[in-house]
Amino acid sequence: MLGPVIAMVFLVALGTVLGLRISLTDSAAPAGIYRIVRGGSVKHGELVGACLPASIAQEGLTRGYLQKGDCPGGAEPVAKIVGALPGDVLEVQPGWVSVDGQLFADSAVAPRDSMGRPLPHVPWGRRQVAPGEVWLFGFNNVRSWDARYFGSVPLSEVRAALKPVLTW
Repeated sequence: MLGPVIAMVFLVALGTVLGLRISLTDSAAPAGIYRIVRGGSVKHGELVGACLPASIAQEGLTRGYLQKGDCPGGAEPVAKIVGALPGDVLEVQPGWVSVDGQLFADSAVAPRDSMGRPLPHVPWGRRQVAPGEVWLFGFNNVRSWDARYFGSVPLSEVRAALKPVLTW
């Protein structure tokens, strides 16, 4: 039992030194190893690593959705797809999410999490994404805890793009 834990700690440390992120979940993209690419502008459809605001991060930690990490709220950065940027018109409804009139596949809002607990979500309706905000999604998995549930994140909290090295 101790062997796999030591191996995981070693891999995470090695990843940090080499500028890699190991993702064991598939909520936004396939599980795998991703290269961390800092700098450049944030683009629609891009996989990014971002810190959540402290209150949201604390909720994620309490519910077990996030692990501890080095973001200001004490949680790990999330890996999500950029769905909406400043100026975009976003609509969230029970069965779907759209940006500028384009519906995202597999974007229904789940009423409960995988533990059967009620899953609070953003208010239904249309809104324009404010300057300095980004909406991050994980439509790859119906249970992804993302902007459908916690709303926008400051654009300044997007740390880097994540580029696949090896996925499974």
